[in-house]
Amino acid sequence: MCPSRDLHLAMLLIFSSSVLLSAVPAARAQQETDEEEEFSYSLDAENGPAHWGDIKEEWSACGKGNMQSPIDLASPRVSLVRGLGYLNHSYVAANAIIVNRGHDIMVKFEGDAGSVSIDGTPYYLRQLHWHTPTEHSINGRRYDMELHMFHESAQGKAAVIGVFYEIGAHDAFLHKLEPYLEMIAGHKDREEKMGVMDPRCARGKASVYYRYMGSLTTPPCTEGVIWTIVKRVRSVSRHQLELLRKAVHDDMKKNARPRQEVNNRDISMFRPFERNRH
Repeated sequence: MCPSRDLHLAMLLIFSSSVLLSAVPAARAQQETDEEEEFSYSLDAENGPAHWGDIKEEWSACGKGNMQSPIDLASPRVSLVRGLGYLNHSYVAANAIIVNRGHDIMVKFEGDAGSVSIDGTPYYLRQLHWHTPTEHSINGRRYDMELHMFHESAQGKAAVIGVFYEIGAHDAFLHKLEPYLEMIAGHKDREEKMGVMDPRCARGKASVYYRYMGSLTTPPCTEGVIWTIVKRVRSVSRHQLELLRKAVHDDMKKNARPRQEVNNRDISMFRPFERNRH
């Protein structure tokens, strides 16, 4: 539960347990934060998503990779794998900074914010950021916004949790960000210290999740990323969603990469056994 002193609702975050086959060096994973002017989300732009792989040699995976993200989580491709089990996390409150990266808003943890365990290996929570609309979809349906929680192991391997939102009720965790969003709005690379933030308050409450192997969804589109997508959809107010959109320096209407080919990848789902009721 989110600590009561934060005066916010608790929200669960979930993660997957699987074998990671490819490494993602930390330096490459962080490269997405520095190259915003060189890529665009406009489909008809010369530096739009269809051309990301041609802009730089080190971004070639964006065009040539066969394990790219995001994808559509279509039911015919999904296999129920109960052996994945519940997700084992140990998040803790830590100092955080909010950053306007130009193409999105990021909350970066300065200290140890805890981790998620995958096959006995801890993946440490580094940062959170948001995309509108969602990048992933379920049976073709995209929602209003997607939270990405980026984790990294000591060996530089990456794992990301995606949580969907749809417009509805106010989100308690995002409420904490609102004054800082106003401070960094329209200023690329602007940072503001937020003090201690508890990532447990950003967790989506759910026990059902999808998992597959994919990539970063921004250049360099590095592959070998464990993706876990929470099935349960959270709510966000229209005001909060618009704050996140308008805070980026070019007021872009969307910052979601188009869906990529699945290419016969396995998509797994964990769902707990339902207990019989008497």
